[in-house]
Amino acid sequence: MLKRITAIFVIFICATAAWVILGATIFARTYSSDSALEDHVVTNWGAPQNQAPPSAAVQITKKVETIENGKKQTTTAQETVQLPLESSRINVALDLAHRQKGLLWYSTYKVDFAGAYTFRNTTDQDQVSFTLNFPAERAIYDDLQFTVDGTPVTLTNAAKSTSGTVKVAPGQTATLRIGYRSQGLTVWRYSFGSEVSQVRDFDLKLRANFKDVDFPDTLSPTDKQETADGWELEWNYKSLVSGYQIGVEMPEKLQPGPLAGRISMFAPVSLFFFFFLMFIITTMRGLELHPMNYFFLATAFFSFHLLLAYLVDHVSIHTSFAISSVVSIILVVSYLRLVLGTRFATREAAIAQFIYLVLFSYAFFFKGFTGLAVTIGSILTLFVVMQITGRVRWAEKFAGKQNDVAKDAAAS
Repeated sequence: MLKRITAIFVIFICATAAWVILGATIFARTYSSDSALEDHVVTNWGAPQNQAPPSAAVQITKKVETIENGKKQTTTAQETVQLPLESSRINVALDLAHRQKGLLWYSTYKVDFAGAYTFRNTTDQDQVSFTLNFPAERAIYDDLQFTVDGTPVTLTNAAKSTSGTVKVAPGQTATLRIGYRSQGLTVWRYSFGSEVSQVRDFDLKLRANFKDVDFPDTLSPTDKQETADGWELEWNYKSLVSGYQIGVEMPEKLQPGPLAGRISMFAPVSLFFFFFLMFIITTMRGLELHPMNYFFLATAFFSFHLLLAYLVDHVSIHTSFAISSVVSIILVVSYLRLVLGTRFATREAAIAQFIYLVLFSYAFFFKGFTGLAVTIGSILTLFVVMQITGRVRWAEKFAGKQNDVAKDAAAS
């Protein structure tokens, strides 16, 4: 009996090593190409966006007096004066659309941005230059609108910004309206400045077409309303001093590569419970299950994870999981039918495999509940086994096996 248990343990260790290698291979395939794939997505779609408020500035000519060699000289210099932003009214619509590259899903989105900004000309000059810094350099901007008090502005474009100059009388206010449609990746942000900034009379309304909203180290909305397909969020401040930004992170879709890798790394736990139950049942019933039989059972379990790892490249993770489960169960049932009979194969073995391979693996689909589900399953298994074996005299069982082996040896 000890030799049999040792042989089963060696098979289990070898299977564990195979799963570790498979899991490492899946993670390597997933993350080694992640940077290249993400760069490809950014090139085709757009980069994460961080929109800053536009600026308004006036160039003022100042006289500068200097003394050289005892003589007073007067020169002129240009000084840029930033005009104060008195109010901001912004509307943003985010439309999430996941895209898959390789073994990863990327959270891409469309953004429809519209903002109205009021500036006051506090200088004695009337030539005001308005500048909009684009939220991402690697992105497209369709239907760009840039008007001051309803009048379109002739723009001068640069790599990261666009600007235009209009007349605004000294002491008067001007409303700059900006609008565009663009595309981004993973997260959308709105920043007030690179450092701690003061914001006056600010209102940003954001409509998102997804439920799972997250705010990555940014200001939470002051008001939110749930809609049929997502959320309507609002940030409203009369006077705010903050170094934080406004931001919304797109929800991630279930990632097939990392999920398949985690399921493979967890596989030894599933096999341990299956081997444990098979050993208990066969020992109690006096059934013969040779270590070579355990070896083929381990390979049938391994086929589930191997098939899953390479199916997710071509079909959805749920379809891949279903196909791999069916294939593995057919392998085990058809094999044990020949070894121990149809009844044992279709009842005890099939049910045990469904619980410890399929259900335990499927627990990884429920983020945050995997450990709890496996723990509950393990405790229930322990309870059932303890109840059905509580009256078993294991010394007699093991002695009986040893006597049978001795008799067989003597007869031969």
